[in-house]
Amino acid sequence: MNSDDAVIVALGGNMAGDFGSSEALLEAALAGFAEAGLPVLLRSSWWRSAAWPDPNVQEYRNGVVLVEAQLSPQDLIRTLFMIEARFGRARGAPNASRTLDLDLIAYGRLVSGDPELTLPHPRAHERLFVMGPLAQIAPRWRHPVLGRTALELAAAATVGRDAAPVGASN
Repeated sequence: MNSDDAVIVALGGNMAGDFGSSEALLEAALAGFAEAGLPVLLRSSWWRSAAWPDPNVQEYRNGVVLVEAQLSPQDLIRTLFMIEARFGRARGAPNASRTLDLDLIAYGRLVSGDPELTLPHPRAHERLFVMGPLAQIAPRWRHPVLGRTALELAAAATVGRDAAPVGASN
């Protein structure tokens, strides 16, 4: 598979819910992808990063997956929202703590300015906790608008500069 054609989903959260740890919750959510008809083709390791904008809140765990999707982008985002809800996601204030956050980062080379679903994700390229995991599994993936690779975007990311794979020392 050409990584430029990938359907890329970012996972994150900082509340374990009923799962004991954020990593356990994220693993359970990944199992739910296949059940929802979204087979995972590649996955990154879990990354940790301080919460933003308040670093005093529980730190986050994040990762990225490439999935096979037969759904339209709109149906895919609805499916991701249903998975979030199954894991206790309650949408409230922006940047609030959460059990599970699923973001559609890219749907192949599709570019859309639709306010309901902007593609590629409008801020993912700025976030090391998205671009770092993506660079692990698809370093040569090229942003459909910016033309830069995941590896280049990870190096230039300005948000979440403390992000690192779980177990790595900063």
